[in-house]
Amino acid sequence: MSSNPSIDPELRDWIVAQRAEGHTEAALRASMRASGWRDDAAGAALAAVARLPLKAAETPRQVSAKTGIPAQRAALPGPDLEGAPLYLDAGDRRVKVLQTMRHPSVVVFGDLLGGDECEALIDAARERLARSLTVETQTGGEAVNIDRTSEGMFFERGEIEVVARLEARLARLLNWPLEYGEGLQVLRYRPGAQYRPHYDYFDPAEPGTPTILARGGQRVATLVMYLHEPARGGATTFPDVGLEVAPVRGTGVFFSYDRPDPATLTLHGGAPVLAGEKWVATKWLREREFV
Repeated sequence: MSSNPSIDPELRDWIVAQRAEGHTEAALRASMRASGWRDDAAGAALAAVARLPLKAAETPRQVSAKTGIPAQRAALPGPDLEGAPLYLDAGDRRVKVLQTMRHPSVVVFGDLLGGDECEALIDAARERLARSLTVETQTGGEAVNIDRTSEGMFFERGEIEVVARLEARLARLLNWPLEYGEGLQVLRYRPGAQYRPHYDYFDPAEPGTPTILARGGQRVATLVMYLHEPARGGATTFPDVGLEVAPVRGTGVFFSYDRPDPATLTLHGGAPVLAGEKWVATKWLREREFV
């Protein structure tokens, strides 16, 4: 089979239909490989279809009971950028579009949170901070990681009013069911603290990944929101594409990844804080309901 990643209609229809039925990325890759596709070509074809706009008839009919937003497993979370809008309606707030990138798929939002919301999240999180952990894909649990030197905590979905309000806003802005989001994590980075470059998806080759995926499937998108600006440093970096996003209070950087693969170019990190403190809130989105 040719390695040309261009998509003919028959292949596109097959991929859309398989994804709408709930087949995983790994299953589609295996099927294409068995038919003679090279793995890199199969990955490129799947990625190309994921980037195409879907017709209503091509999306699954599963709908969030709480928000009424379609699950759309064949699509990815993200704002509606058709027509290159400068502002987006997030329900209770008008959000600015400050910057976009296609590959990786990145959007920087302005006025995503108000100053009072930033302070409310910091105040509610402060007494519950502990050394940040990372998901341990060897076991499916969590562990301290020397690459991550922040302090953090998690809110349950809807745990307090400001969290519930923000989660509803994000569900509308990103066109993804509220229940498909992990609990909001708040992090504090003191001077010298950082998070070295990493991927947010779970490596399918690791033995603990099936345990992690049982709670809501693969991660498909990340939103980092800045609650407090450091005096210097602390940018969110994307080393593969030379992008740095300044940690300006009230703004956020969103990025999605259609498969657990470095080809998504979503390697990212939190640069060291050089002076002051940086506070962020992170929201990870899964491909189905997170439990």
